[in-house]
Amino acid sequence: MTSPRTLGTSDLQVFPLALGGNVFGWTADEDRSFAVLDAYAAAGGNFIDTADSYSAWVEGNEGGESETVIGKWLASRSNRSDIVVATKVGAHPEHRGLGAGTIKGAAEASLRRLGTDHIDLYYTHFDDETVPVEEIITALDQLVKDGKVRHIAASNISPERLRASLDFSEREGLARYVALQPHYNLVSRDTYEGGLQDTAAGAGLAAVPYYALASGFLTGKYRPGTTVESARSANAGGHLESERGRKVLAALDRVAGERDAEIATVALAWLAAQPTVAAPIASARTVEQLPALVAVADLRLTDGELALLTEASA
Repeated sequence: MTSPRTLGTSDLQVFPLALGGNVFGWTADEDRSFAVLDAYAAAGGNFIDTADSYSAWVEGNEGGESETVIGKWLASRSNRSDIVVATKVGAHPEHRGLGAGTIKGAAEASLRRLGTDHIDLYYTHFDDETVPVEEIITALDQLVKDGKVRHIAASNISPERLRASLDFSEREGLARYVALQPHYNLVSRDTYEGGLQDTAAGAGLAAVPYYALASGFLTGKYRPGTTVESARSANAGGHLESERGRKVLAALDRVAGERDAEIATVALAWLAAQPTVAAPIASARTVEQLPALVAVADLRLTDGELALLTEASA
């Protein structure tokens, strides 16, 4: 039985892989999304990550499509109490930025779409430096006081603004960030390692990295001379052109071969073993893509394997 991980200083116990909801209502329709969600829950998963803006970038969509799909699934399965739902504020077309009024209105809209009376983990999606951290934290704290949000977190924020936010929460006795969602993976380490990771570690925050598989590159399906039909293929395929990308792929091939594991599982296992990381985020468009992701819960890399991958990705 996979042991859940505690999310930072919170009381949230989560599966060591967060299921990304960005594909729901985008590249996965409702039926396919329900199938993926069912399979994830059947594998022991309980941590679903979405945002109010998913998937506003698709022509004909307004944003909130992912939350709506997840809300319908929770209602149809009557399992809300078993699932840790994380969503984000700040990037929905009708609720941009992090002003106090925007946060309040966006949270109400997310609750309606999710069909729930509370959000377990509420992230600021992108920091809004036009708004003082005092205003942001005070607005988030009110949501916690009102019982609409259990815990708060941040994504895409500088170490300085993160530290200022934490300091204000502690000084005023208000809700405090418990988690951080950074861009972090084997081919993008400097997006988290350094000041941001140090700040998170010092404050006891859990990291829940996005782009954990580098838009699919770290699944191993992108190879020289191959063509991948994917909405993300342009971003993922670009890593093949870098020396680091090729070195990482070779190291993943080696470890995966020796462990009889999927390349994606090994890449996620490296990430899950890094300081502060509680649960990488990865999405599955189909049920067939899911086993390699949830397998991270049972794969522990040796010190030698971790060192090999770390060196290749330097």
